[in-house]
Amino acid sequence: MEKYKLDCRLFSGYKPCSPGKLCQDCRDYSPMGTRILIINLDALGDVLRTTAMLHPLKRKYPESHVTWLSSKGAVKLLENNHYIDRVLEYSSESAILLLTEKFDLVMSVDKSKVGGSLANLVDAKEKLGFGIAETGVIYPFNKEAEYLYEVGLNDRLKFKDNKKTEQELLCEAMVLEYKRDEYILNLTDKEKEFIERYKKEAGIKEGQAVIGFNTGCSNTYPYKKLSFDKQLLLLKKLSKIFPQDKILLLGGKEDTENNNLLKKKLQNKVISTPTEQGLRKGLLFVALCDIVLTGDTLGLHIAVALKKKIIAWFTISCVDEIDLYDRGVVITAEVDCRPCWKSECSVEPKCNDKVDVDQICEAVKRVHPKAVQKV
Repeated sequence: MEKYKLDCRLFSGYKPCSPGKLCQDCRDYSPMGTRILIINLDALGDVLRTTAMLHPLKRKYPESHVTWLSSKGAVKLLENNHYIDRVLEYSSESAILLLTEKFDLVMSVDKSKVGGSLANLVDAKEKLGFGIAETGVIYPFNKEAEYLYEVGLNDRLKFKDNKKTEQELLCEAMVLEYKRDEYILNLTDKEKEFIERYKKEAGIKEGQAVIGFNTGCSNTYPYKKLSFDKQLLLLKKLSKIFPQDKILLLGGKEDTENNNLLKKKLQNKVISTPTEQGLRKGLLFVALCDIVLTGDTLGLHIAVALKKKIIAWFTISCVDEIDLYDRGVVITAEVDCRPCWKSECSVEPKCNDKVDVDQICEAVKRVHPKAVQKV
């Protein structure tokens, strides 16, 4: 077996790396180096934000092979990522595969019982992040992860005292150097070609600003999005203030009915982009925007990853955990009880109805390409 290089990142053990090539004569041997497993099964936005961790990870382990295990929906966000050698969708099959392998390092970044259980079982020299105790509860593997662990258990710390972003907290927990690194979301050449075709089909001219409005959010936290009446009012004002620009309605399949109704009421003042073509196609409509208006949702994280100008409103969630990388404006709901992370609330008026629409419009003016050109 010595003639086969089992630690080569190109070797599969199934067939030649290329037709006719013999392993023992190969000059393209590329040893894996440090074998790293990242377990990240959390929400889609959190998975995308975690990609910022790959920069310091590769600085610390330049010769390494990175396997990333994620949920079915999230793997689409990891496609074409130059720092990831293997993306696995979580399933019983992928779990069995990982339990037969050995790793130098496991990074379990979610406070998740499923992810933590698998992290417990995987054979690795070192484990960072979160696992499962013998009593069945989540606990931190290492002392560096204890602060992030405490943030999830202490409302005072999470809502008032903590000023670190999630990227900084994660780097600290994973014993990595934090340098405010960016998310990674790489488009393919075909995706870039699609964007250019869609611009022509939608009548978006060269030099014309595109304002994208992400109308929705996950059903888990409905107060992250503006109420329908608030959305309609905002769009009417935007179309009046920026008549020469294109305004795009963005969202997922759960926002289809909402966006269709907005389009019906506003007619040719807005463009309603397709909402049921899948995550990877959906993010391309964000990519063609100059400015994105959004709540603290997956749409926000996609816009951050694509380096867009962002106007973000915050209702129930924590502003300090989010980094817009100096490319955006933050607007908070005018209520004393935020943040709270509640999915249900009896308080009236609701926080998502206390977001100031005029503030959003003024913020768009400040980051608008024409305003930037004047500066």
